Amino acid sequence: MAAVCKHELRMVFHSLTAYVFGAFLLVVMGIGAMLYNLQASVSNFEYVLAFASPVFAAIVPLLTMRVLAEERRQKTDQLLYSLPLSTVEVIAGKYLALLAVFAVPLCVIAVYPVIFARFGDVYLPASYGSLFAFFLMGAALIAVGVFLSSLTENQGFAAGLCVAVILFNYFSVTLSEYVTATAFGSALALFVLAAGLGLLVKVLTRSENLAVAVGLPLMAVVVFAFYVDSSLFEGLLPKVMSALSLFERLNVFVNGVFDLTAVVYYLSVAAFFLFLSVQSLEKRRYN
Repeated sequence: MAAVCKHELRMVFHSLTAYVFGAFLLVVMGIGAMLYNLQASVSNFEYVLAFASPVFAAIVPLLTMRVLAEERRQKTDQLLYSLPLSTVEVIAGKYLALLAVFAVPLCVIAVYPVIFARFGDVYLPASYGSLFAFFLMGAALIAVGVFLSSLTENQGFAAGLCVAVILFNYFSVTLSEYVTATAFGSALALFVLAAGLGLLVKVLTRSENLAVAVGLPLMAVVVFAFYVDSSLFEGLLPKVMSALSLFERLNVFVNGVFDLTAVVYYLSVAAFFLFLSVQSLEKRRYN
């Protein structure tokens, strides 16, 4: 795993990817700090993090689009399969390298609250708690990007798909106000989601039995629950869309509350999509 991590870091820093990534993030953070902390004289640095959070839609695809897609395009992924490493170690090594690249500009940004505290009343625990949540949210989105990169050998397609997914997640709370809140509509959406999950399992594992074992019980649960008490699904779809938003959970930290459930959610999302990345790589390995 360490060898894969070092190789990935060498590749990233020998190209412009890491420097463009870091520069773009620092520029957006600098603009936010200038608008909020300097011009508006606001002492809350966490507002800057909320202001800069949409930047993930640009920097995460930039960082993750080539991590596995380029390996597939150049056929160098077959060299990875020949190494005495498990697929988990390969994904973990690449993921840790991307986290290290993400952490470098954050180390620079972490100095901002200390500087501002010398000239005003800055509540440092809230600032660094929000910065910690910002890092975890970035880690979760990077895991999503790694998974999407594993699905194709086209970097552009992987980047475009990643942008679409992140933007959908960012606007999911706003979009939840326009989706159906009826019991039937919510049940139908969950039924389709369960079927889609089964299809995803089939694509990743090529096991129809496993796909049926995952998708069919979930669909049966949705149908049974709707038959027993349809009122349970009233307004459920908008609530689910809001609850799945990674960006909305950052706002809790911005408001000065350390939300442990958000930390668990970020870690769970990262672990889930890394697991899917491993399964995607395993499927190609055995093919």
